[in-house]
Amino acid sequence: MKRKREQSGQIFQSHGAWFVRFYESRVIDGEVKRVRVSKQLAEVTTRGKVPPHAVTEQAKDLVAEVNRPRCAPQNVVKLGDFVEKVYFPRVEQRLRPSTLKTYRDIWMIHLKPRCAQVWIKDVRTYNVQNWMDDIALPSLLGRHTLKHIKSSLSAIFKLAKQQGYFAGENPVRDTAIDPAVKEPAETYAYSLSEIRAMLAVLPEPAATIFAVAAFTGLRRGEIRGMRWEDLRNGEIHVNQSIWEGHTTKPKTNLSMAAVPVIKPLGRMLEAHRMRSGSPESGPVFAAVNGKAVSLNNVLTRSIKPALKGAGLGELWHGWHAARRGLGSNLYALGVPEKTIQVILRHANVSTTSTYYIKSAPADAVAAMDRLETALPELGSDWAADESDIRASVAVN
Repeated sequence: MKRKREQSGQIFQSHGAWFVRFYESRVIDGEVKRVRVSKQLAEVTTRGKVPPHAVTEQAKDLVAEVNRPRCAPQNVVKLGDFVEKVYFPRVEQRLRPSTLKTYRDIWMIHLKPRCAQVWIKDVRTYNVQNWMDDIALPSLLGRHTLKHIKSSLSAIFKLAKQQGYFAGENPVRDTAIDPAVKEPAETYAYSLSEIRAMLAVLPEPAATIFAVAAFTGLRRGEIRGMRWEDLRNGEIHVNQSIWEGHTTKPKTNLSMAAVPVIKPLGRMLEAHRMRSGSPESGPVFAAVNGKAVSLNNVLTRSIKPALKGAGLGELWHGWHAARRGLGSNLYALGVPEKTIQVILRHANVSTTSTYYIKSAPADAVAAMDRLETALPELGSDWAADESDIRASVAVN
């Protein structure tokens, strides 16, 4: 078989830079077409029309890669086409609806305007770094958000590599987030006194809904997904979650577990059941149409007006602050972190201790008071040590 003649490319000058022109097969409007492409090599730093040796070698390397492509012609597509025609259709079957929406928002708001028209096979680490820097510069986004964006982009290139649209190391891997980017704001956890204050003014069923959040640590979607048949033997058996009308399994396999119900909450739930007509099945918190109530509606129609009317509007910090509050309040009561991890159904205890156990300033003051109380017990040894320190400082 006659071997196909390889192209050598044509080097030329334009606008103060050296370029190389060659032909490449690419997907244009859904069809594989052979098109003429120009790539910039370097700035012109010499006189005359003869390119320097370094520029010539760079052009040879680039054209050689085109002559022996690592991606099939039908896979030479723009990043935007890959994301919208390959990536999202594939992952939408695997991701939770809320996670999928987050990924789509990241793509539409932050990534698509910057990189949709780039040929995916040509992307390098410095390209990704430029995108990340450009996103961070004007937006004042926090470090946590930028990490989500980086993670989303890395997942895109991971699939592109798996499916033959990209060859080489994932270009997102060695990018970095500017150290000057602000750290995420400290999250909030309701104290027991704040929970009592809110429960005292909330109407039903908002009070019982909030009590479930505060005393079981269930996530918002899990509260909405609660069914009467899931309440048995003094426990809530978490079997489903509802987000924006989508019913799914809970966030993780560990989330599908039984959560103990303390007696005060059990009495509230039983009273709510009686007010609802003593149902044996169906949503625990149902709307007029019989479907699971929207917690956003409960918040805007019941919780916020009630708190504002009682002069407690500033207490509300979101549903998840109740989940953090449970972890923090249990820890303050002396419950071990490992036990709190089981109650909150986390995969590992580090998540519990890092994000769900908050120490109030009063706790810090009390801890230092205990330290101060313990110091006199050191007696003369402490005094001697302090004297030695003072003497050392005086000599030096």
